[in-house]
Amino acid sequence: QVSLVESGGGLVPAGGSLRLSCQASGRTLTHATMAWFRQAPGKEREFVAAMSISTGITYNEDSVKGRFTISRDNDKNMVFLQMNSLKPEDTAVYYCAVSYTDLVRDQYEYGAWGQGTQVTVSS
Repeated sequence: QVSLVESGGGLVPAGGSLRLSCQASGRTLTHATMAWFRQAPGKEREFVAAMSISTGITYNEDSVKGRFTISRDNDKNMVFLQMNSLKPEDTAVYYCAVSYTDLVRDQYEYGAWGQGTQVTVSS
């Protein structure tokens, strides 16, 4: 069983940056995919970015390509989401998740979730 805790959310003006962190504990993540999802008010949760922990290969949603970067620190069992050039439409609760299916974007393939961290981008 994996436990996940996100941090780093907050209020930022449009064009600003934030770095989200996800601390994982419990089951080994050696062959896992770790991902970030987000859910805006009144909308379904959507995929943002994923990374294969073993290979470092990443996969980003088109709407965040060139602005968001997912990275990892294997020694610390942490995954990060660096978010630059933030837009008001990026406002959402951001969740960290773990899957043992490689680089999948379907939320139903993820069995462990954090509690989420709020990101608010003001216009």
